[in-house]
Amino acid sequence: MEIRITRPTPSDREVDWNKNKVLLSKTDTKGTILYANEDFIDVSGYDEFELIGQPHNIIRHPDMPKVIFKFLWDSIKASKNIHAIIKNMAKTGRYYWVVTDFKIIADADGEIAGYFGTRKTVPEDIIVKFIEPLYKKLLHIEEVSGLSASEEYLIGFLEERNKTYMEYIDHLLTTGKDDKEKIKKGFFTGIFEKKNGTKK
Repeated sequence: MEIRITRPTPSDREVDWNKNKVLLSKTDTKGTILYANEDFIDVSGYDEFELIGQPHNIIRHPDMPKVIFKFLWDSIKASKNIHAIIKNMAKTGRYYWVVTDFKIIADADGEIAGYFGTRKTVPEDIIVKFIEPLYKKLLHIEEVSGLSASEEYLIGFLEERNKTYMEYIDHLLTTGKDDKEKIKKGFFTGIFEKKNGTKK
């Protein structure tokens, strides 16, 4: 008999977890969970039998804009590995932020057979300064004007920074800052100010 999982009520409290852990999961092409490691299970708060066979969106947090998942699926369906910063929700309703690297699993014929997700913690300052404000804006646009409007905004946001979504995430994780101030000063296409105020 199939088990129906009741979605929890979101809490404003974070999951208390060991952020040195790496959370792993494997899904089929439709996003159904086939495997989850012990750390994934522990942080999610679900029992293993509650996760296996369920859609991966069982841990999706309502604060996540749909456009981020559209970007993810568009990339992996095009056979491109991608990583993204995602807010997940545990069985308790508590949240946890991770950067997830999605890798494609191919069969002997080279066809996509599934996906493997590797999740690690994200520095809190990056979430607070850059990711939460962006995601809240995207979510509000979706609520008012729909997914396509949210996607157009995100495309423009990334074009302003001359980056793809994945390049933007990489940049934040590497430098811990946005390029917005440099963009305002006209330093486009990778041309940045040196510390002494001169250009490269």
